[in-house]
Amino acid sequence: MKEFQFIKTLFLLTVVLTISSCTKDDIEDNSQLTQITVKLKSSNQSSSQLYLDIEGVQIRIGENPHSTNSWVSLNTINQGVFNVSDLEEGNKLLLVDDFEVEATYVYEIRLLLGDNNFMDINHVLHSLDIETLGNAKPSNLIETQLNSKRRYDMVIDIDLDKSVSYNEEENMMILNPKLYTAIRQIEY
Repeated sequence: MKEFQFIKTLFLLTVVLTISSCTKDDIEDNSQLTQITVKLKSSNQSSSQLYLDIEGVQIRIGENPHSTNSWVSLNTINQGVFNVSDLEEGNKLLLVDDFEVEATYVYEIRLLLGDNNFMDINHVLHSLDIETLGNAKPSNLIETQLNSKRRYDMVIDIDLDKSVSYNEEENMMILNPKLYTAIRQIEY
């Protein structure tokens, strides 16, 4: 009888320890989530230095590009003014690191730029217009289904030679970023 009581107590203790040792992550299955990492690099032939004021990164998950509900802000970890001319093949700027979002269809990705964008030409700084004739929210169509339980590495490549122009009528430098996005899916 004592042996049966001991086995019963041992079994109950094992069950209690098993249940209490499970974490919330073990119990809940976050099967509808995916992770996004976004990096920025540049392509250019010019010797001039281009500085961008990066405020954020967004993805569009709704069909209407003009609706504010269509755009989701990602957690941008590197914000501020960066010399994007230095961001070539081996050197990328990490903008978003493993940000979790619901698995959904993504129409496009865009950078949000501030108003402190400039170009260094022969040690003279030239302000770049993004409000009047330029583009403060350059985007790139990616039209990709993000699947659950996946990790996506997105690399935004900005073509600096095609992004900056001079407007003689307005006598100003214009920034209209030309973006290309590469997406790599990693299973985890």
